[in-house]
Amino acid sequence: MVRISAIIITFNEEKNILRALESVRPVADEIVVVDSMSSDRTVSICRDFGCRVFQREFDGYGAQKQFAVDRASNDWVLWIDADEVMTVPLQQEIRSLFSGENGEGTKAMPFAGYLIPRSLHFLGKILRHGGAGGEMLLRLFDRTKGSFTTAPVHEEVIVSGSTGILKGELVHYSYRDISHHVEKLNTYTSLAAEEYVKKHKRFPKIWPALKFPTAFFTFYILKGGILDGYPGFMWSFMAAVYGALKVAKTIERSRPAFPSATAENLTGQP
Repeated sequence: MVRISAIIITFNEEKNILRALESVRPVADEIVVVDSMSSDRTVSICRDFGCRVFQREFDGYGAQKQFAVDRASNDWVLWIDADEVMTVPLQQEIRSLFSGENGEGTKAMPFAGYLIPRSLHFLGKILRHGGAGGEMLLRLFDRTKGSFTTAPVHEEVIVSGSTGILKGELVHYSYRDISHHVEKLNTYTSLAAEEYVKKHKRFPKIWPALKFPTAFFTFYILKGGILDGYPGFMWSFMAAVYGALKVAKTIERSRPAFPSATAENLTGQP
């Protein structure tokens, strides 16, 4: 039987973490939690649950998750976020795959990793369209054949070898409400803009005005967000705001700094 280590990174996730832990317990032989110095009950909840808990200052999502991978006891790693939940069909599928019930768990696994579909729970509804439903993510992998990128946001796992696809899904409870969504948009767009600036990416000032309507049309019409009713509309709207805002912040961070407001600058006299 192939053993699995589940990894989760946390920061003040006391409202979400227990739900996530309970969903991975049926498939994980151990749970490794790397916490970014939470000030709430996150760490105590994880320790009471029997997790192996490490605390370190946050230095990027990719780096934090790779730190967790490096402390796992098993080669096969399953990673989920603290605000995600594994569905029962996904639990059953992984147990069957790794227990050998289908003949694969008793020999070398046929893939270096597995893609898992994820849907978003937003405003009381699981979204199936608008780019928020059925997103395929590499969440289960052999750490001897893969690792996380070090991107500060939108990190991913890169594996050497082919990947399989699972049918059971993850459900993402990313946003408590619209206000929470706005807070996260502000954080993620700042991180994305910083990454763009480091890569010397530039945008014309007209681009945010063009980005918003084109992104909204893509999510709401082309990707079918309209089929998810009001939650689909709001998701498409916020996704378009994200695209325009990260571009606007990149433009803001790329321009020369203003001179200090000294008396010389204000009067124009030497």
